[in-house]
Amino acid sequence: MENRGESSSSRKSVPTDKNPNLLQRAGKHVQVKIMGGIFELLPILITVIVILFIVNYADAFIRPLPLVKDRAWDFPGIGIIVCSVTFYIVGLFVSNRFGKNAMDFFKDDVLTRIPVVKGVFGVTLQATSAITAQYNFSRVVFLEWPREGMIAMGFVTARIEAPNREHSLAMVYIPTIPNPTSGNMAVVIEDDLMETDLTVEGAMKLIFSGGIVPPDTISFARLPGEPRKPGDFIGSFHSDR
Repeated sequence: MENRGESSSSRKSVPTDKNPNLLQRAGKHVQVKIMGGIFELLPILITVIVILFIVNYADAFIRPLPLVKDRAWDFPGIGIIVCSVTFYIVGLFVSNRFGKNAMDFFKDDVLTRIPVVKGVFGVTLQATSAITAQYNFSRVVFLEWPREGMIAMGFVTARIEAPNREHSLAMVYIPTIPNPTSGNMAVVIEDDLMETDLTVEGAMKLIFSGGIVPPDTISFARLPGEPRKPGDFIGSFHSDR
């Protein structure tokens, strides 16, 4: 009789164990959704914060100037407008040979001769050159690197034509992840490269994210010479994210 009582009491206690499981599932559900919302909104929030910081910093520099302070054009955001117009004028000035030579003279013969200034300017010049290097990339390719059987993504920076025109060489920059300002340089016969329809911008997103944000599709194939039309690519791979 005692055994029956124990078994019946143990049976009655079984339903009470379902409540913690239900609470755990609910808590896990809420946690997952909260984390999902954070990861979705975090890039937007960071972008807004950075933009506001730049706008406020530009205003703090431009609005106190005598030509702007207490004038009709003294309003929030005037700083970023003035900076954008200034950058445009400088870019327009250096787009011709005279402006480019004048700017090179100022940088090479003036700034690099001033003590202390030349050190700061040299470091800044190296950093900006590394950041703007992506604009010198002509196209994205894949190649077997660092050994046969392994495929790496690279950027073609230059092409060297052979005298006999049978083969040409490609200078390929292979960036590291997630910092594309450092990497390796490979000299490859261009026919050995695998062409792709991946753009430089898409490749940069792939590098900065460490592969977490892949493109929807990547198509590549061995195509001798210059890259072909998108329809010529074979081996199209779709992302499963």
